[in-house]
Amino acid sequence: MGDTTAQRHRPEELEHYRVELTGYCYRMLGSVFEAEDAVQDTFVRAWRGLDRFEGRSSLRSWLYHIATNVCFDLLNSRKRRARPVDLGPATTADAPIDPPLAETAWIEPAPDAGVLPSGGDPAEQAVYRDTIRLAFVAALQHLPPKQRAVLILREVLRWRAGEVADLLDTSAASVNSALQRARTTLDERGVTDSDPVEPLDSAQRSLVARYVDAFERFDIDGLVSLLHEDATQTMPPYAMWLRGREELRTWWHGQGSGCRGSRLVPVEANAAPAFGQYRPSGPGGRHEPWALQILRLSGDRVVGIDCFLDTRLFALFGLPPHL
Repeated sequence: MGDTTAQRHRPEELEHYRVELTGYCYRMLGSVFEAEDAVQDTFVRAWRGLDRFEGRSSLRSWLYHIATNVCFDLLNSRKRRARPVDLGPATTADAPIDPPLAETAWIEPAPDAGVLPSGGDPAEQAVYRDTIRLAFVAALQHLPPKQRAVLILREVLRWRAGEVADLLDTSAASVNSALQRARTTLDERGVTDSDPVEPLDSAQRSLVARYVDAFERFDIDGLVSLLHEDATQTMPPYAMWLRGREELRTWWHGQGSGCRGSRLVPVEANAAPAFGQYRPSGPGGRHEPWALQILRLSGDRVVGIDCFLDTRLFALFGLPPHL
């Protein structure tokens, strides 16, 4: 009796594709939690359908076909995710804070290890890193689902037009047209003009170290000195965001003063310096999870601080439940 397809493909073969599929679904969905669920759903569907998989394409292509359909189903059932800067103008540091929005409203951060395949060609790795930046993932959410898939498959994963056409059950001409429209949208949003993500140089590593030192000592003058004059700060799930050194100074002296005494634990998120922020929780020196901070750097200044006040992220990033 010959082996069935299910016998020839073991579960660990599917597992081999988990990280790259999670990265694909994360770019599609803007949520690392939804991406992980989408990949798990993809594996379940694939395993159940292995007997019907006749090897007319590679296992990898077949998994991407399933994952794309899973993402399309999710995208058709909800509104697009965004960043606070996409929802309205900057507010002032002393303005009242509106109630938080639902967690499904926001682009979420992702741990590098969960969405970036390791090894491989350095040029491919550079593209992978550049396209998990928060700004890039947020810009993708402005594309219709098909254009989003086409752009990721063609520009990030470097699939040929014919391969994408087979996956989407369409023509190569349709794929090329969708890619051109997607590129135009991203050009209009300015994301393709940004600097590519590069490993931190010694000066930027020093900048990050000085930021951590100043933040943990809550040296506000020191913090402000590290910021670009137009630096921004966002704090999902709140829609408010701030722009400018002096607004951030006012914030840290006022409504943000509860961060005094915090500790920062480094993590790797969205190809940028990031930290789990723990705030003091009373006597005894215990610190509790508060936010995941992601820094955006340009040259010798911090140009953005994105603070995600979602403590679910701590376990995802392998951070301890308290310090």
